[in-house]
Amino acid sequence: MEKAVVLGAGSWGTALSMVLAENGHNCLLWSHREDQATEINNQHSNEKYLPGTVLPSTLTATSSLKDAATHGKIIVMAVPTKGIREVCRDLKEWIQEPILFVHVSKGIEPDSLKRISEVMREEIPAHLIEEIVVLSGPSHAEEVVLKHPTTVTAACEEIHYAEKVQDLFMNGNFRVYTNSDVIGVEIGGALKNIIALGAGISDGLGYGDNAKAALITRGLAEIARLGTKMGANPLTFSGLTGIGDLIVTCTSVHSRNWRAGNLLGKGMKLDEVLDQMGMVVEGVRTTKAAYQLSKFHDVPMPITSALYAVLFEQVNPKTAVDQLMDRVKKQEMEDLFEYL
Repeated sequence: MEKAVVLGAGSWGTALSMVLAENGHNCLLWSHREDQATEINNQHSNEKYLPGTVLPSTLTATSSLKDAATHGKIIVMAVPTKGIREVCRDLKEWIQEPILFVHVSKGIEPDSLKRISEVMREEIPAHLIEEIVVLSGPSHAEEVVLKHPTTVTAACEEIHYAEKVQDLFMNGNFRVYTNSDVIGVEIGGALKNIIALGAGISDGLGYGDNAKAALITRGLAEIARLGTKMGANPLTFSGLTGIGDLIVTCTSVHSRNWRAGNLLGKGMKLDEVLDQMGMVVEGVRTTKAAYQLSKFHDVPMPITSALYAVLFEQVNPKTAVDQLMDRVKKQEMEDLFEYL
């Protein structure tokens, strides 16, 4: 049995804490809201994020970051990407020994263009980090808590740490593979949210399956081009954290990014969409970062650029789609492998 902490009591953090508790580990779930921690402890529920779900009685929660930081030697970072820096800055004041971090947030920081593991290494002193493992893949929290079969990937350059995380989470319903390609796993997990926004917009416009299939396929090409330029293994994008995560996020009603895009396609403004969603839509922030990365690395990403125009330049979604369709003629295979 391990003593583990999950930071972030949203839907995904709560689902992962359930997996850990049901696997027999001593798991403490941290929320920045005292009332949410009280609900988890007293009612064994988290109604805002996982309505109707009964949490294990062995799962406890706290709103004290100090208590969370000193609970054990494994910390799962499940806070939204925009909160990673702040939480890491506060967390390092309380950490007393090297920690094995597992981060499950999917995003890129705009402006700095840092992956999440890079942000964490900037903020937490090296002597307090045993290692950082990325846990990612096609995984909706709503299905994990129902014990539907789910398969993800644990990635770390030091593969034995990925194997430790594999052992920590794996059970009959939750299967974990390992991978040493941290860059590819992080890029695939982050950028698929952009394409999911596009898929939602396409559905909101009523364009049907042909358009969405093309969007997913060409979106994967964009992700692979950028990821490979950044040093990722191109094969990673054919795996769970590439095409697997892309499919589930672009096609499921559980996907916040798809739902947000769908509302945009139906004519709502971005501010209205985010207010109605009431939860973080990672793809919006990541679109800005990916657009900046495409310019920095000189990698063409037309779908990302079109979404950037819709989100931040008030371009009409239908106009953006028309502009994509009117692009200069290309050869598919040459375009796919230009950066490999």
